[in-house]
Amino acid sequence: MRNNIKKRIIEEADYIINTKDTIRGTAIHFNTSKSTIHKDIRERLIKIDKVKYNIITSIMDNHVEERHIRGGEATKRKYS
Repeated sequence: MRNNIKKRIIEEADYIINTKDTIRGTAIHFNTSKSTIHKDIRERLIKIDKVKYNIITSIMDNHVEERHIRGGEATKRKYS
């Protein structure tokens, strides 16, 4: 794996860990696609740093659990 890709993956991982942001928010922040962020985090990060991978996996699992709540709040704001 090229060094610039490793650097990008580490930056994305650090951003997610520090901000607890979602895949979509991270993609917007780094001006890349959601698919790229998802592939970097779910497939490539484990080969680079397993500790960060485990931390991010728990953050992502939490996002999945809260997804229905966030959607409801967004709809409520939209129609208020």
